[in-house]
Amino acid sequence: MAEETPGQAAPRPLPPGLDLLWGRRERGRRGPRPGLSAEAIVNAAVRLADAEGLEAVSMAKVAAELGFTTMSLYRYVASKEELLQLMWNASAVGAEELVIEGPDWRTQLRAWAVIQRDMLDRHPWITQMPMAAPPVAPNSLHFVERGLGTLDGTGLSDLDKLRIIGLLSSYTLSEGRMAADAMRAAKAAMEAGFAAPAASADADAGQLPAGGPPDSFEALLRELVDEKTYPHLYRIAWDPAPDEQLTEREQFLWGVETILDGVQALIERAG
Repeated sequence: MAEETPGQAAPRPLPPGLDLLWGRRERGRRGPRPGLSAEAIVNAAVRLADAEGLEAVSMAKVAAELGFTTMSLYRYVASKEELLQLMWNASAVGAEELVIEGPDWRTQLRAWAVIQRDMLDRHPWITQMPMAAPPVAPNSLHFVERGLGTLDGTGLSDLDKLRIIGLLSSYTLSEGRMAADAMRAAKAAMEAGFAAPAASADADAGQLPAGGPPDSFEALLRELVDEKTYPHLYRIAWDPAPDEQLTEREQFLWGVETILDGVQALIERAG
């Protein structure tokens, strides 16, 4: 069997949404009422997800947001699966024009990771997206391309560059997911009335009712671990070295720098 070369491979079927994004399928034409389009549907879905989380996004809710019937949306977006693909692409809008400046690869790659994390903070629902494989929407690939470009001139192979970008993206997504989950848990606790100590006459002062907001990792360790069974965790719980405590963003950047240290070592070996 002859090996495929660029430009000679026959087009392959694409999953729902990707075929639309990559121009393999025509977009639905505007109906008799103005204001409805694939772009309008995606923008409404993103607004819903930003405000209420990905679980709030349904074709019915998006239709209500736009003032149309649910069935009218299917002329432009075939399914919720397709809508999710379109939302993912929309979340990375601007990636094609993105310019990452800096005097060296490390400065640029750090900036690239921070841009990705900022995107997750703006759209925390991205961390809830199903991901069986890396996203291949056009804007997502533009963003990957910008990341690969930060490693130009390092002497690394293209495959190593891609692995580095994948590693840094996975770390950023993991940290973003933890931050988003913590935010959702805090919001849920607030809405349930657990933001302040219980006011009931039977409750102890300063004590929250069962099911209150989650304790910090250190607080839970103090409650659960003993010095004999978990000596290292015990020391962390009871001697947290306040001068070394980091904010959530500082913790994220600490991880980025640690990964970049590994990239530096890889570059030195390649040289």
